[in-house]
Amino acid sequence: MIHAPLTRRRLLLASAGLATAPLLARHADAAPGEADNPLSREAVLRDPRIPVLGNPKGDVTIVEFFDYQCPYCKKAHPDLEKVVEEDGNIRLVMKDWPIFGPPSIYASRLTLAAGRGYAKAQAALMATKGRLSPQEINAVLEKAGFDPDALNDAYVKDKERINAVLQRNSTQAEGFGLMGTPAYVIGTTLFPGVVDPAAMKQAVSQARKA
Repeated sequence: MIHAPLTRRRLLLASAGLATAPLLARHADAAPGEADNPLSREAVLRDPRIPVLGNPKGDVTIVEFFDYQCPYCKKAHPDLEKVVEEDGNIRLVMKDWPIFGPPSIYASRLTLAAGRGYAKAQAALMATKGRLSPQEINAVLEKAGFDPDALNDAYVKDKERINAVLQRNSTQAEGFGLMGTPAYVIGTTLFPGVVDPAAMKQAVSQARKA
């Protein structure tokens, strides 16, 4: 994905809907029906059905829309992890947006079905290179200590929640006009495309001042 200038990324905020009142309003102060608005601030930043990485009590949230087969997502992921770890006060919400085909959907389903093992499963797949097949996904997860058959069973038992998460993520990405992965929301600002560590730290700092 093209590296859009930081200034342009900010200009995209309004057109993406992130600067509108529904997103800026806190859930408790929301107008009737806002709790069901997938583009609201609460729905984007604090979806209770999605695991939180980093510091769950952090004062700034970074959301990433990603795909396990996206080479840019995987290449940038170590930098994202480093920023989150060094800061120590960032909530990291990884929103699966599997747009690279059936293997991506399969990977998202299994990791979201991993329960408390989500972070480990997610890290294992983000460390892979290039495109993936279901067989390769199974092999990677098995090497990380998971039983792919058990994860598939867990998905079947929890598919209503998991499928709803994937649908909601897709609705948000499309509602923001995203053209691909990765894309980030830092605070309440949308950053389509890869964000280098310095720009990410700057965005986090600005979010804290907002």
